[in-house]
Amino acid sequence: MAKHVAVLMGGWSSERPVSLNSGKGCADALEEAGYRVTRVDVGRDIAEVLAALKPDVAFNALHGPFGEDGCVQGVLEVLGIPYTHSGVLASALAMNKARAKDVMKAAGIPVAESILIHRLDAAKAHPMAPPYVVKPVAEGSSFGVLIVREGATHPPQQLFAEEWPFGDIVMVERYVAGRELTCGVKGDEAFDIIELVTADGGWYDYDAKYSDNGARHVIPAPLLPDVYQNVRNLAVRAHRALGCRGISRADFRYDDGPGGTGALVCLEVNTQPGMTATSLVPDMARHAGMSFPELVSWMVEDASCGR
Repeated sequence: MAKHVAVLMGGWSSERPVSLNSGKGCADALEEAGYRVTRVDVGRDIAEVLAALKPDVAFNALHGPFGEDGCVQGVLEVLGIPYTHSGVLASALAMNKARAKDVMKAAGIPVAESILIHRLDAAKAHPMAPPYVVKPVAEGSSFGVLIVREGATHPPQQLFAEEWPFGDIVMVERYVAGRELTCGVKGDEAFDIIELVTADGGWYDYDAKYSDNGARHVIPAPLLPDVYQNVRNLAVRAHRALGCRGISRADFRYDDGPGGTGALVCLEVNTQPGMTATSLVPDMARHAGMSFPELVSWMVEDASCGR
């Protein structure tokens, strides 16, 4: 009898639309692969819903707070339902950009200089000399990211807004120029690297991530062989250092342009990479000869508790 897979999607974070899209794609692919699938739009009654459904596996297609910060993983551990992606600790750690950077730095993975500061203080005066980036500590999909360019006369005034939804403590990070690279890890093995080239020549923001033709995925990324292997090695080392399981994706900046510093830094590790039609990990899998149904099937068969 085919395994019964509950695909968890939606939720209530700012990434709900992305999660619904990811969830639909994964559910469709799992049905194509022969699994019995129940699509679950996650609400705060998720424990009751899953206890009644009794699925064999929970496929976690949630993004953002609750879905990828260890919370739903804890619910699944309590219920004893095997689940995909990383466990409680790795999910919570990777979601907190500042703590994740501490762990990666200790593991010898190059990261950008950064500080934590209250958003109101960051709005009053430059926390560091521009250029720099202001990031929410625990959000995904580039929500709340503000880039302060060189020569900016004042810090971003959006940080004063009463309705700022991303928490009072923000991370201010040294801006690293250069090419945007990303590398997925499946199990303990790196995929090939994608270079992200946005349609407008800007940075890889929400629109570039999720709009049709927002960005080109160049795979394999045109890099010198030693740099290419170094990025793949760093992706696996970051996956291991944070304790990730299943699928993860590490994002990098590489400043090799004219007059560049040559710096290669890991910006973050995503334990719940997007699974939409324009997403990166499915592209990497396809390049490796693995169809989307084969990829999500592997994730279901890899599922467990105690991750």
